[in-house]
Amino acid sequence: MAEIEDAIERADRESFTREPPKTLKGRINYLIRQLGSAKAVATELGITADSVNRYRRGARKHPPKDIASKIDGAVRARWQPQVRKRRQRHAATTGGITVETRARFGYTAPVGTTDDGRFRRLTVHLPAEYAQRLFDARDAGASDQEMRGIIAEGFKDVYFQDGGGRAIGLSDVAINDIDYMDFDFK
Repeated sequence: MAEIEDAIERADRESFTREPPKTLKGRINYLIRQLGSAKAVATELGITADSVNRYRRGARKHPPKDIASKIDGAVRARWQPQVRKRRQRHAATTGGITVETRARFGYTAPVGTTDDGRFRRLTVHLPAEYAQRLFDARDAGASDQEMRGIIAEGFKDVYFQDGGGRAIGLSDVAINDIDYMDFDFK
């Protein structure tokens, strides 16, 4: 699963200044404008160009649930790209990113301390450098595991070690078994 990618997408959607089109016809017309043709929209959605044109004309008003879900996802993924970029740029330069999660955290610690992983519910604000690294990794096509590593490193520095004030011997933190993860760009 791509928990990190999904969390970034949900955080992006929170920054919308306007709602995407609500009607099926409006959504299909938006996709045609974005992708250039009914054939391109059909390829994206996995349906025929004729079906796309029927939805556009209003001749067919109720697509199957899986197709309706694909249409909604395709519209939201393309909606307000400049607003998304501006908000991510701010998070990566000055604001940082707040991560709320419930997951199992494991860590490597010195002998004599407990290193058993356990579920924790954490809300931690990570500095802008971690947001920048996370966005760069996503844009470079990094795996979910690699992006988890960036967040885990941020948790280690900010939460577990409190900026170097405690848990100095903690050498590695891992995020496993994510129940949920949400981001908020500041």
